[in-house]
Amino acid sequence: MSDKLPLLGISMGDPGGIGPEIAAKALADEKIYKICRPLIVGTKDIMENAIKFSKLDGFKINVVKEPCEGLYQFGTIDVYDMDNLPLADLRHKTVTPEQGRASFEYVAKVIELALEGKIDGTVTGPINKAAINSAGFHYAGHTEIYADKTGVKDYAMMLADGGFRVSHVSTHVSLRVACDRVKKERVLKVISLTNDALHKLGLENPKIAVAGLNPHCGEECLFGTEDEKEIKPAVIEAAAKGMNVEGPIPADTVFAKMLGGQYDAVVVMYHDQGHIPIKLQGFKYDEKTNTWGQMSGVNVTLGLPIIRTSVDHGTAFGKAGEGRATPQSMIDAIEMAAQLAGSK
Repeated sequence: MSDKLPLLGISMGDPGGIGPEIAAKALADEKIYKICRPLIVGTKDIMENAIKFSKLDGFKINVVKEPCEGLYQFGTIDVYDMDNLPLADLRHKTVTPEQGRASFEYVAKVIELALEGKIDGTVTGPINKAAINSAGFHYAGHTEIYADKTGVKDYAMMLADGGFRVSHVSTHVSLRVACDRVKKERVLKVISLTNDALHKLGLENPKIAVAGLNPHCGEECLFGTEDEKEIKPAVIEAAAKGMNVEGPIPADTVFAKMLGGQYDAVVVMYHDQGHIPIKLQGFKYDEKTNTWGQMSGVNVTLGLPIIRTSVDHGTAFGKAGEGRATPQSMIDAIEMAAQLAGSK
């Protein structure tokens, strides 16, 4: 493998969830090795267990102490072994403090390796928020961990499924707090972060829509003042700075317009305003098999000094350890991280 390909650190995720399985299955796709050098940051014994119950016959583990020691050859999964959770303590489908601590440590390590310049980007497997908090790490999720560990205050979450992209003004807060956080300065910052990210993804003149907060964008303040007094001024200032942006646009039509090709991304005001359409786009449930036949999409943290992409789904405890999880979102996340690393 060429040492010119980006070296990506992939945190294993909560051991009790599907993280180890989808990591192993993603690296069982030979195309991954044509775009990057993937390194799992996790626990060797748990990765070996995932390989076994996923029936990935012939694949083996290569343990490294430094990222530069990896073989990065298809058929061998390189693992930076944290050795922080005995296989005997593995509890699939269960929230435990031990698994929460281990999953937090995987994330902290990939951040550390990236900040030290030992890897070119990071990809994160799913963690369980209750588990990491029960272990004493009080974060709302990956995004907040990354912001804290990198010392960044201005950041945002973008979810993407192909050309369908949404960036969030707020995420893991109550709906009441989310409405209070719709301020001109924050909306302007997320527009700018989104514009920068789209340029890094190769779009020369990306077109960004900004969703309204209230029904009909407030109907000239009849249904709320935020659209007129906070969102609209942010859009005007972003346009004055040369960004190709429109809004506010009613949330009940803006996503259909993006799906039709009118926009490259939509800046949304709160968690579910963005998560619902992106998951409707990327998640497909198969009633016949009682499984998710498709779980595509990528979570990208904007505004960091390092690259971070992630799956856009959770730990899926309900099917953990059964070998039936789909790795598509993990594959998507690795591909996007490789693309972003190549644009640096």
